[in-house]
Amino acid sequence: MMPIQTLYPVGAIRRIEEAALRSLPPFSLMQRAGAAGAQLALEIVSERMQGAQRPPNILILAGPGNNGGDALEAAHLLASSCEVSVMLLGAADTLPADAQIALQRANASHLHWLEADALHITDQKWDLIIDGVFGIGLARPITGTIAALINHVNASNVPVLSLDVPSGLDADTGNVVGKENGCAVHATVTLTFIGDKPGLHTGDGRDHAGEVRVASLDIDPAYLHATRMQVGSIAHFSEQLKPRRHNSHKGTYGDVVILGGAPGMLGAAVLAARTAAKLGAGRVYMATLDPQFALDVQQPEIMCRSAEELTLDQHALIVGPGLGTTRAAQTIVAKALQANSPLVLDADALNLLALEPGLQKKLGVRHQPTIFTPHPLEAARLLDCDTAAIQADRISAARTLASRLHATVILKGSGSITAEPGEGRIVINPTGNPALATAGAGDVLSGVCGALLAQNWPAWQAAVAAAWLHGHAADQLVARGIGPIGLTASELIPEIRLALNQLIATQGRDYSINRSDQSSG
Repeated sequence: MMPIQTLYPVGAIRRIEEAALRSLPPFSLMQRAGAAGAQLALEIVSERMQGAQRPPNILILAGPGNNGGDALEAAHLLASSCEVSVMLLGAADTLPADAQIALQRANASHLHWLEADALHITDQKWDLIIDGVFGIGLARPITGTIAALINHVNASNVPVLSLDVPSGLDADTGNVVGKENGCAVHATVTLTFIGDKPGLHTGDGRDHAGEVRVASLDIDPAYLHATRMQVGSIAHFSEQLKPRRHNSHKGTYGDVVILGGAPGMLGAAVLAARTAAKLGAGRVYMATLDPQFALDVQQPEIMCRSAEELTLDQHALIVGPGLGTTRAAQTIVAKALQANSPLVLDADALNLLALEPGLQKKLGVRHQPTIFTPHPLEAARLLDCDTAAIQADRISAARTLASRLHATVILKGSGSITAEPGEGRIVINPTGNPALATAGAGDVLSGVCGALLAQNWPAWQAAVAAAWLHGHAADQLVARGIGPIGLTASELIPEIRLALNQLIATQGRDYSINRSDQSSG
């Protein structure tokens, strides 16, 4: 099982770096960063050029700060075995002190210096481009000549290795700096230094960072203080992966009740119910607002009731899929909030909470586990802002929601963020792909959450596991050619079931996230 990967915000990275530098000779960390970059560059070109009878041809873009110094040191080291060309994007005499040393070493090497001209990117056959333009300190949009260079790099169809972060990407938020008029490198691989950064895993980060690797630069572990942010992994919920006892029955695995399914919107409730049934809940009930619905012919194990018939205590409740925002829907949400039951709130239940402050007050007195699964628009309604504000800082938005609503929150999107109330823990989910941008995928996610809560998983582990399994199922299907275009939400359900069973069979220890086995139906 892979160890849990800690994420460090930029402020924490700067404090670690400053503390380490006080006990190291000048240029030490830059020398280590350059060496790590050069080593990975050689790995990339060696794999790409197997059998080639010529040295690799590498273009290095070095910026005006310490990130440029890292790139210059890599250039110096690569020049002994590769054809290296460097564009220095800034005045040599304004480079920081350590970067000046790197420049002197590069000048003493056998490499080529190029003017900052985009034509150089397209008029030669490069085997690798190293992006060392801007690091974690970028605060303004990239424009002008450098923006033109980056746009040509992105269009070049050449592998790109970014040092620390792809130039133009905010390492904290995962947004392109200056979203409207900025730009950022699309890296094939990002080698990030000292510790992993949250922005590489959420928002635009998933599109720009490519494969993320971490070079610790041999920083003393004593400086690496724990943070409350991590990349999601099986290790976060492995203690819940327990084989079922032979001496058990359906009551052992809990009941799930789906409250939703207004006329014309039954599909959302059906997807949540089918997911809950196939993720191991002992019994699943659908309490729909559509009085005509009495049987799911494809999943007859699901029992249909009216909301008035059911006592909501002692069940795991999923409230919101296809619920609508009528007065009857509001009454159902209020009743669910008062129930002595684990609760998943999604879709229209979240919209009703945003509309009715009185419903939010009921959350503050709940003692049972509660999970929210908003997409950015639903989160914006709950926080009385617009979607752009949520996406501008997804981590902060998720934390605020969890604190304000006294619930575990899964803020859906690229790099879904799970936030815990109270302690402020954050996990960014690494699985998933654009196949999940389809109607009903969120209803499947709520069904996974409800099924795990019914089986007595704590809310935190249930939420992290649900996000991981949901995305992993999409990854496995796409790996087999089923999507991302045209994958439907119902296709996720058997794949999630398969993954959960195999995780339990191995207790997560020997399970590879790169599996490509066929799913059962």
